[in-house]
Amino acid sequence: MGREEIIDALLNGHTELSTEVLEKLSRLNISKEEENTLLKFSGNPDRLAPAEFFLLRLLLDVPSPFARVNALLFKANYAAEVAQLKQSLRTLEMASQELRTKGLFFKLLEAVLKAGNRMNAGTARGNAQAFNLTALRKLSDVKSTDGSTTLLHFVIEEVVRSEGKRLAINRNYSLRRSGSLAKSTDGGNPAASSTSQGPSREERQNEYLNLGLPIVGGLSTEFANVKKAALVDYDTVVNECAILGNRLAGTKKLLETYGDDGFARGLRGFVKAAEQELNELKGNQEKVLELVQRTTEYYHTGATKDKNAHPLQLFIIVRDFLGMVDQACVDIKRKLQQQKKPTPPPSSSHPAAPAATTKGAADDAPAPAQKPPEEVDSKRKRVMPRFPNLPAHFMKDNADSDSSSDEE
Repeated sequence: MGREEIIDALLNGHTELSTEVLEKLSRLNISKEEENTLLKFSGNPDRLAPAEFFLLRLLLDVPSPFARVNALLFKANYAAEVAQLKQSLRTLEMASQELRTKGLFFKLLEAVLKAGNRMNAGTARGNAQAFNLTALRKLSDVKSTDGSTTLLHFVIEEVVRSEGKRLAINRNYSLRRSGSLAKSTDGGNPAASSTSQGPSREERQNEYLNLGLPIVGGLSTEFANVKKAALVDYDTVVNECAILGNRLAGTKKLLETYGDDGFARGLRGFVKAAEQELNELKGNQEKVLELVQRTTEYYHTGATKDKNAHPLQLFIIVRDFLGMVDQACVDIKRKLQQQKKPTPPPSSSHPAAPAATTKGAADDAPAPAQKPPEEVDSKRKRVMPRFPNLPAHFMKDNADSDSSSDEE
C-alpha cells in the first residue's frame, strides 16, 4: 500500500487495512525520544529518508497513530480469537458431559476397583469404595505372578469378554425368539433339530472376545472431546475474556477522545457489538469452568483444591488411559489371530499348555464360576496366571457355572 492510503485509512477509515499491514505498522513502535526528535525537525521533509519521512507524516497528520493501529489490529483479530475461545469452551463442556455419562467407561473403572480390592483382600485397603484415577496409568506396571500378562490386559480382557458375552446372549435370544415364531407358523421342521456338538468352551470364549473388541475398542471414539480437552490451553481459556475485555476498554477510551470522523464511526459499531458478545461469553466461560470443576470433583474429591494439580488433569489422565485401552485391544486381537494359525502336530512329550487369563463378567448378567478340578478336561488343563489374592471371576461375587451361563 502507498503511504497516502495508509494515512487516509488511519485518519478517515476510507480504506480498510489488511491484517498483514496492521501487524507491520504495530511493530514500528518508536521510542518517545525518537518521536520528539522527528517532531522537532524543521527542515525540508523531502530531505529525510523514506522511513523518517513516513513516520513524520504519521505523527503530524494522524492523532495517536499507533493507538489507532492497535485498535484496528484488535478489530481484525477479534473474530478469530473469540471463535477459538468458544471452541475451547465447547470442547470442555462436551468432554465433561462425556465423562458424566455412565456406560462402558464406568464398567472399566468398576473392574479396576474390584481387581484392586481382590488383590488387597485381608488388608485395610481391601474394601475400597473408590481409587485415585492416577492409578490407571500404573495398571500396565502390575504383572501376574508368572509374568505372562499385566493387570491392564487382564482387566481389559475381562470387560471385552463380558461385553461380547452380553452381545452373544442377546443375539442368541433374538434368534431363538425368531425361530420359535417361525416354528409356530410352519408347524416345525424336524430337520432343524440336530444332535451335532456345539462349539467348545474355548471357542465360545474366543467368540466373546471377538464380539466385545469392537465395543471396548470404540470407547476412544465416544470420548473424542475428552481427548481434545486434554490439549486445551487452560490459561488461555481463563484469561482470554479478560484480555479481550481490557483491549476493548482501551479501544472504547480511545474513541472517546475523537469526534465523529470516519475512523471513529467505523469502530463504534464494532465496540458496541463486542461488548455485548464478551458479556455473554464471560457468563458461558464461568458456567463451563464450574462444570469442569464439578466433573473433576465427581471423579476425585478434593482434586480442585490441590494448587499444584493441573486444572484439566482429569481429561489428561483419561486420555492416557484410553490410549492404553486401545493398545490392549490391539494386543488381544493379535493374540486371537495368532491362535487361529495352524499349530504343529503334538509330539510324544506333552508340553505345558500356554497360560491364559482368568475370566469373568462386568455386566449385570451372572459371571461364570470356575469349574471344579474334576470337571476340567485333562487334555485342555490350563495354568492360569494369578495376581496376588486375585481369584478367577473377580468381577462378580456370586457366579454360576460357565456351561449354564452359556446356555442361558
